[in-house]
Amino acid sequence: MTRLKDQPYVTYGLLAMMIVVFLIMSIMGGTTDPMTLVNFGAKYNPAIRAGQYWRLVTPIFIHIGFTHILMNGITLYFIGMYVEQLFGHLRFLVIFLVSGIVGNLASFTFSVGLSAGASTAIFGLFGAFMMLGESFSNNPAISSMARTFLLFIVLNIGTDIFVQGIDIAGHIGGLIGGFLVAYVVGVSFGKVSSVKRLIAGAMLLVIAVGLFVLGMQGNL
Repeated sequence: MTRLKDQPYVTYGLLAMMIVVFLIMSIMGGTTDPMTLVNFGAKYNPAIRAGQYWRLVTPIFIHIGFTHILMNGITLYFIGMYVEQLFGHLRFLVIFLVSGIVGNLASFTFSVGLSAGASTAIFGLFGAFMMLGESFSNNPAISSMARTFLLFIVLNIGTDIFVQGIDIAGHIGGLIGGFLVAYVVGVSFGKVSSVKRLIAGAMLLVIAVGLFVLGMQGNL
């Protein structure tokens, strides 16, 4: 029997949380109702500026409509299993959450609209693959996967540009956050340069603080 630690149980747990939240929201007013979204913790800039900083985290687990959770859920299921296997359970969870927070900070700064969804964190998982491609370029399997995900990122960002209602700032913020935090946490199967880890950590901190300050000022 396969042991629990060998299963992507963090990915499964995140998916379960999103499904439970979606079902509760559906009962309590609907997942597309603006007031319900605000009540459950969607990214809402005035509320964040009023001190509700937890709204930089909760949007990761909220989805707007069935298609939204279906697409994000499928993507997280397949991508999450790979990233969790490569980084390990705890590192994967840190990458997912930090990416989502940085993505929501970028959305807070550059987008005035109400928003929610795990896509900020999912783009962070794509960013983690890019870090693997850079750090382990001599590994053919990793390099091949990284190139595949780079193409997927380009296609998704291109779609974001031409489709209305997509929070492109959140996606790009999550991508950058995932790329940087992946250096900070490292991997279980190889050594990542200490210098790169320090630089990535400093950049991540500067970007996060900078986005928060700009978002609180509300000038963009």
